[in-house]
Amino acid sequence: MYCKPTVLVMVSVFALVLPLGAAVKPNGLFTDNAVLQQGIQVPIWGTAADGERVTVQFAGQTVSTTAKDGKWMVRLKPLKAGGPYTLRISGSNTVELKNIMVGEVWIASGQSNMQWPLAQTLDAERAIASANDPLLRLYTVPRVPAAEPARDVSGSWVECTPETVKDFSAVAYYFARSLRQALNVPVGIIHSSWGGTRVEAWTSLPVLQSDPDFNESISEIKDYGTNQNHPGALYNGMIAPLVPYAIRGAIWYQGESNARQAYRYEKRLTNMITNWRKEWGQGDFPFLMVQLAPFGKVVSEPTDSSWAELREAQLMTSLHCPNTAVVVTLDVGDPNDIHPKNKQPVGERLALAARALAYGEKVDYKGPRLKSAVIKGDRVILEFTDTGGGLEAVGGPLTGFAIAGADGKFHNAQATIVGDRVVVSSPEVPNPVAVRYAWADAPIANLFGKNGLPASPFRTDNWPLSTAAAAK
Repeated sequence: MYCKPTVLVMVSVFALVLPLGAAVKPNGLFTDNAVLQQGIQVPIWGTAADGERVTVQFAGQTVSTTAKDGKWMVRLKPLKAGGPYTLRISGSNTVELKNIMVGEVWIASGQSNMQWPLAQTLDAERAIASANDPLLRLYTVPRVPAAEPARDVSGSWVECTPETVKDFSAVAYYFARSLRQALNVPVGIIHSSWGGTRVEAWTSLPVLQSDPDFNESISEIKDYGTNQNHPGALYNGMIAPLVPYAIRGAIWYQGESNARQAYRYEKRLTNMITNWRKEWGQGDFPFLMVQLAPFGKVVSEPTDSSWAELREAQLMTSLHCPNTAVVVTLDVGDPNDIHPKNKQPVGERLALAARALAYGEKVDYKGPRLKSAVIKGDRVILEFTDTGGGLEAVGGPLTGFAIAGADGKFHNAQATIVGDRVVVSSPEVPNPVAVRYAWADAPIANLFGKNGLPASPFRTDNWPLSTAAAAK
């Protein structure tokens, strides 16, 4: 089952014709030190002269095909974790790739908080010094926008060392490190991100154009052309050339650049996820998202918030789109820095979600989620799931709740934990109809489960979103 909203238009990622006599060449994802995905068929592909016989040998398997229109592809039968192996590709010439491992492969994508390098994070010196793991492999996709889907990528796999990891994505590294510790198999991360970019850039243009309201929003996207925020440009240049490399799933940290149009984000993100899954042809592979961390002015009174609305869109995507999850980061943000430096909990929470969704482990990976809201007189009683054994207020009295009556005006509320419930009230709202939690750009909120994970922001009302009103 695929996520729904938009009918997809398939985009071919193979349309390159080479002249006769061209040497056999693998796609740029296949280099020394690569990690191949265990447990599923593994496509190996590249280019060669039309009609040339190409043979691939790996881990006791030998598979041959004939190049057509300058391209070739074979599929290896499912592999078991292990290595190192040599990958041999033969035709008129022979290419030998060394030190190949079989294990778990993930894609890490998004904007600047995914791009943010380990060297610029909290406790970077210690983290870099200890990052020496030859079974953790890193691949960085060059930042290249494209007007058409690219056919190849220029990069190389490297073993994780203090030198190779320092400029690598901190979130992706901490995620991969946690998986290595939990699974004890080789792990490969393909990092493909670009700061300041919108979700539309990471989605193929035909898919965007099949969304009825896309043309209405074209004017919102500045510099409509071949740059990093051209709709489809990063899908074409940084995702299409990765297809159909065998992967387990993807992690995603993006949304800041879409906050002003948060009311559209759930649909756009769902379309992008569906787009990637359709192109890869691996079904609903796990797609794990990071909810936006706090950033901006800390306010003392409840107000509208585009970032809260974007966080809601991320949460709703995780609830409506199969095999997805969102990790909450309210406790590891910095209101004064859009790039909070504490990336370790972010990567580790993504790894918890991966262990649950991708590997079937019985681990807590969610913080408290609102289950129901019942109005009783002047109080609203909120019940939660995923509490990890109970609710708690971390660091002081419970805070972050606001309550409103029929007039729609929210007031700060008193909130008390009673088991898996929170009782919310305010003397200013004798007849409440709605509650919001952590509804601000930079909320001060401290509801956690006893599993140590924070509750997601939420609202019980369905009143019009401020970003939708601003767009009219």
